[in-house]
Amino acid sequence: MLDIKYIRENKKEIEKTIRNKGVNLDLEKLLEIDKKRLELQQQLEILQAEKNRLNKKIKESSGKEMIISEGKKIKEKITKLEPKYKEINRQFEELMVKMPNIISSDTPIGKDESKNKILRKFKEPTKFDFKPKNHMELGILNDSIDTEKAAKISGSRFNYLFNQAVFLQFAIIQFVFKTLTDKKIIGELAEKVGNPFNKPFTPVIPPVIAKAEIMKKMDRFDPIEERYYLEQDDALLVGSAEHTLGPLHMDEIIDEKDLPIRYIGYSTAFRREAGGYGKDTTGILRRHQFDKAEMETFIQPEYGLVEQDLIVAIQEYIVQQLGIPYQVIILCTGDMGKPDFRQIDINCWMPGQNEYRETHTSDYMTDYQARRLNTKLRRKNGSTEFIHMNDATACAIGRMIIAIMENYQQKDGTIKIPTVLEGYIK
Repeated sequence: MLDIKYIRENKKEIEKTIRNKGVNLDLEKLLEIDKKRLELQQQLEILQAEKNRLNKKIKESSGKEMIISEGKKIKEKITKLEPKYKEINRQFEELMVKMPNIISSDTPIGKDESKNKILRKFKEPTKFDFKPKNHMELGILNDSIDTEKAAKISGSRFNYLFNQAVFLQFAIIQFVFKTLTDKKIIGELAEKVGNPFNKPFTPVIPPVIAKAEIMKKMDRFDPIEERYYLEQDDALLVGSAEHTLGPLHMDEIIDEKDLPIRYIGYSTAFRREAGGYGKDTTGILRRHQFDKAEMETFIQPEYGLVEQDLIVAIQEYIVQQLGIPYQVIILCTGDMGKPDFRQIDINCWMPGQNEYRETHTSDYMTDYQARRLNTKLRRKNGSTEFIHMNDATACAIGRMIIAIMENYQQKDGTIKIPTVLEGYIK
């Protein structure tokens, strides 16, 4: 959520943001309702102050009847105004939650992914002296992936992993967690991007269910058709570990000396993939249930951008260590998330599909989520302000399994293990 004062003072910028992000929001209506809300709020405050003055006068005065009569009239006015204020405030909040975050100066303007910009590449696409198989062909050949039995038991877009794929999954998880909890590695990457903090990440296994009210504060409740909503509990299965990592410091004030706070969380995630009908129906790229390692950080506003730079550097380090060719892409306004100030993706090369596919994303939210969550920092001088938050994929396990299988396949269909993972697989 944006600060309404900022919206009022930067109307032209906000209009551009709404238009460029393709959000259906009437800014003029919002500002008109805001004006009425403030007028009613001011009237109520004046009446309440007068009521308090009269209550005090009653205690001090001997002639009370006239004062009591006057007080009743003020109370009646307050009773009439309060429902009007509640209704206009409801309309105000309803529009405010639709307001997108502003964008960084380097975010490309565009309607769709065709305007996304490639920032850099790592390695050329993997070449073979034979026709490469896709991960499903390899999975069947190696008895490591089964989607047919999963479809019979759980439905479409579910899968079983067996044998080598299982060991590969746990090797990736251990490698990722060892990397992000290593102060030396984090320090070196931080120095590389000009981030002054070498603090490693705290490992977390978070809950996979979040209350509906929390998901709304995270601005992750919608699109609800993508979520698994548990009506009886008014709660949702998370679509990422960040959905329960982000609220960890809700309604807290964090001392500046304790920042940054960095978490690396591992969880199973759930998405209906309602918008993905007909896409990637075979294989394990687009599933209803998948496993992810996710980063979530809290930091001072002045370091928010270099914190995202560090996060992207960590993502690149992981993929480089695995030896997978990739592209780093900054998303345009029409392709990025509503809460994002800047969004950067990594797309890895998938030889079996002969194209780059998204495996990592990094979302810098500024204080957009923190305002809803009421998460603040206390400066050394005692002042408080809303904290800035970043979340990002450390590793989408299933997609990284695909990338490894397809890039490390051998002519006979066997899969070579990346050197960096050998120590985790016996």
